[in-house]
Amino acid sequence: MSSSPLSKKRRLSGTETKTGSHCSSSNSVRTDLSHTPANGMAKNGNDAEIDEGLYSRQLYVLGHAAMKRMQNSNVLISGMRGLGVEIAKNVILAGVRSVTVHDQGVAEWRDLASQFYLREADLGKNRAEVSRLRLAELNNYVPVTAFTETLTGDFMTDFQVVVLTDSNIEEQQQLGEFCHAKGIKLVIADTRGLFGQLFCDFGEEMSVLDTNGEQPLSSMISMITKDNQAVVTCLDETRHGFESGDYVTFTEVQGMTELNGCSPVEIKVLGPYTFSICDTTGFMDYIRGGIVSQVKMPKKIAFKSFSSSMAEPEFVLTDFAKFDRPGQLHVGFQAVHAFQKKHNHLPAPWSKADGEEFLTLAKEVNAAQTGSAKVEQLDEALIKKLSFVAAGDLAPLNAFIGGLAAQEVMKACTGKFMPLMQWLYFDALECLPEQEGGAELTEEECAPRNCRYDGQIAVFGTKLQEMLGKQRYFLVGAGAIGCELLKNFAMIGLACGKGEVIVTDMDTIEKSNLNRQFLFRPSDVTKMKSDTAAAAVKQMNPSIRITGHQNRVGPDTERVYDDDFFESLDGVTNALDNVDARMYMDRRCVYYRKPLLESGTLGTKGNVQVVIPFLTESYSSSQDPPEKSIPICTLKNFPNAIEHTLQWARDEFEGLFKQPAENSIQYLSDPKFMERTLKLPGAQPVEVLEAVYKSLVTDCPHSWADCVAWARNHWQCQYSNNIRQLLHNFPPEQLTSSGAPFWSGPKRCPHGLDFSTSNELHLDYVVAAANLFAQSYGLKGSADRAGVIKILQDVKVTPFTPRSGVKIHVSDQELQNSNSSVGKMHTYDSRLDDLKVQLPSPEASTFKLCAVDFEKDDDTNFHMDFIVASSNLRAENYDIPPADRHKSKLIAGKIIPAIATTTAAVVGLVCLELIKIIQGHKKLESFKNGFMNLALPFFAFSEPIAAPSHKVGTACLVCLSVLNM
Repeated sequence: MSSSPLSKKRRLSGTETKTGSHCSSSNSVRTDLSHTPANGMAKNGNDAEIDEGLYSRQLYVLGHAAMKRMQNSNVLISGMRGLGVEIAKNVILAGVRSVTVHDQGVAEWRDLASQFYLREADLGKNRAEVSRLRLAELNNYVPVTAFTETLTGDFMTDFQVVVLTDSNIEEQQQLGEFCHAKGIKLVIADTRGLFGQLFCDFGEEMSVLDTNGEQPLSSMISMITKDNQAVVTCLDETRHGFESGDYVTFTEVQGMTELNGCSPVEIKVLGPYTFSICDTTGFMDYIRGGIVSQVKMPKKIAFKSFSSSMAEPEFVLTDFAKFDRPGQLHVGFQAVHAFQKKHNHLPAPWSKADGEEFLTLAKEVNAAQTGSAKVEQLDEALIKKLSFVAAGDLAPLNAFIGGLAAQEVMKACTGKFMPLMQWLYFDALECLPEQEGGAELTEEECAPRNCRYDGQIAVFGTKLQEMLGKQRYFLVGAGAIGCELLKNFAMIGLACGKGEVIVTDMDTIEKSNLNRQFLFRPSDVTKMKSDTAAAAVKQMNPSIRITGHQNRVGPDTERVYDDDFFESLDGVTNALDNVDARMYMDRRCVYYRKPLLESGTLGTKGNVQVVIPFLTESYSSSQDPPEKSIPICTLKNFPNAIEHTLQWARDEFEGLFKQPAENSIQYLSDPKFMERTLKLPGAQPVEVLEAVYKSLVTDCPHSWADCVAWARNHWQCQYSNNIRQLLHNFPPEQLTSSGAPFWSGPKRCPHGLDFSTSNELHLDYVVAAANLFAQSYGLKGSADRAGVIKILQDVKVTPFTPRSGVKIHVSDQELQNSNSSVGKMHTYDSRLDDLKVQLPSPEASTFKLCAVDFEKDDDTNFHMDFIVASSNLRAENYDIPPADRHKSKLIAGKIIPAIATTTAAVVGLVCLELIKIIQGHKKLESFKNGFMNLALPFFAFSEPIAAPSHKVGTACLVCLSVLNM
């Protein structure tokens, strides 16, 4: 179970790094960044190949070009407390060229509340040196070094991006001005208890190559006018989706050919199906056809330096309900630095005296502001709360801000996605106890205890810590979100007393998981996720009581997860990757009245939903609109996009190598199979038994040569004969009843292919199809292309002769009407009678059939080889641009793009909601459902929708779902 989808239904050159010649002090650990890692794996850099097996899910977010640019970036991260190590973890997983971690301080008790790579045995040791060893295990392609001296300009010139955490404002100003002058991109991140701050300066001329990361849009054209501002009308099948200011280009336009391949043209949207372009009065007349495609244009952005931006700040809002907070916190964080400079320590947790002095300092800071940074009236209650919790250090907040900061580092390295302009402030004050009668935490409750939770106790006191330790929580899934949740659970002390965390996941670890499921290492591949993750977090906090299960949640495991199990739980956290399991867990939580924390990611997008019995609606209360499916006739005869040919190829795979074998196995082994099949509706009995007959009789191979012959003949049928039959029924010059060309609009006129062993794509298909066919019959295959060519020389292919009377349906409605016609049903019945007689007796058969289950991530099993070849041959039939293996795997494999930064940020928000639940918050407005898109960047928080209530007589009943009623 891995990083889950956002919605409920799925759908390079760089400079060589210099050696650290100025870092020769015995207190400094620094190596030559140009050396190959000790493990022998290729380093990142100019000549490095991208390891698609490792980075596959991230590549679907960033793309190859951006990944190459990132592999040429050296990153410095200063400050190895909880926030710094979170950023470093995400950046290393991303795959930059190198990371240097810097810290002059030693590990303290309060660091252990969120620094997951420090142990109690590390107290008193340098944080950077200790962290380096564990960070280096995350990605063998990224060398990690430690630096423990004062940062200087000479040292920083080695880096393309510098990140400052746990730094004072003087250092931020000094290094910020240096970076701005030298063109080094700068990120400053800070967290203070329940408050977070983020600042970016990427120079005076930053080029953003792709502002949102979305796939370029395209649409088919029905008309282009001849005008000084020509109007383009798209087919009314779907809205074009463009926005004014977008740039587009044209292909396949007939008549007005001047537009084909033109330089990108800026458009103005006139309506959902129309937009205007340039002057076309001098062009030829438009006849028909054409495709308009969006072009991503670079965007230049200028950043102010740190000092200039301090005085005239631009803010990114994280919560529209807290519109005035950024300005207040901009002053408040400066007051934190002022207090620390004056006293050499932060305000004492929940100290009223320090709070008053802090407020006075904040007023002085505000009065000294000269630009727009000055606020008219300070929110004194807010500023005091910042003082009360400033000494705190919370893992969930570090996860959220750290995820955002790491994403900004990746933007700086790649030019991919819109950078943050330029300040972001965030607070989670709703996590504080809901005050009854104005009661607040006391200084005594929140004083340090010299324990690993001191950073958290400083914010919430000891009472919450005791409650956390007693919790019994069920975590469903140990993939990307699951790993991040477990790390946060260990840091906050969940189930570190008498409680327990039960984590279940039936999956094993694969190489592609290692890019974002950070608890796993290469040596863990093929091990069970749940057990491995449990062992990893025990290293982070030995006190956590955790049990790993390998069960799928569902009706089959209700004997394990029964009444006693659910009644013993305090709550459930989902880390799932499919809607069905989510909805099942939602129903279980509704039934047993348990709180549920739900989250998901899709590339740079993420969401969080909190479900509280009798307070909020349940997960299943709202549903996404149904996915738009591809019409059957489009797939069968009229594809016009690569998505159509890839879906057709997937259907081919299932219909050739899985379903016939499954049905044949059931026919041979299950006495009631025939009885069940004959009860199926419509033409299904004939279709199923026809496939069984072909598997057991007509297509049954006895040797590898038979498999090659079958593949060659199937190629002939699909890419030559069927296309020629289609053109026999509907010739290229065919007109509709209204006189319009039949082959126009979404219908692309195809052409048949001629097989050639010298065509690599043709041979790819035969080799892959023959091997898969052999697998389904338990025969030995071969990847020897020369041997296949030799066999093909003896394969006889029957010449094609068009058949008359063949009916080809042009719409799904026509197909449906035909299937239900009386004449067709009579034909089916006749064929069904023949099949009953012709099928071999199950008792006399000796077949060893094997259904082939599609597996996209194994490059040796011929599955993706078949999909790519099958789809691209079909695309060639219809003159559709082909897709490479990478894109084909994304679409055909229905892969969810994923990146570690989004996962970390989302899980940080989940754990903030968890803290509210454990404290027993009762007010709906205390909880926050959240949505984010780190690419834009955009954030939206809202209080959950209330549970529906129904009036019965004079009583008002509140329910969590229909089930409760």
